[in-house]
Amino acid sequence: MPLPKRRHSKQRGRKRRTHWKLTAPNLIECPHCHELKLSHRVCLNCGYYGGKEVMIIKKKESK
Repeated sequence: MPLPKRRHSKQRGRKRRTHWKLTAPNLIECPHCHELKLSHRVCLNCGYYGGKEVMIIKKKESK
């Protein structure tokens, strides 16, 4: 397996890694309950997607 003849500089490796960054998730407002949710996903707060209830959400009772 070929090996590099000379060592690569730190700058060269860092230039390559400049695009390794995290992006924040794209959140949109649920049209039914107005909570923030991921787009193209069922709302975890109310269970609606596309104007229809597709999941039944059980609410926890606080004591």
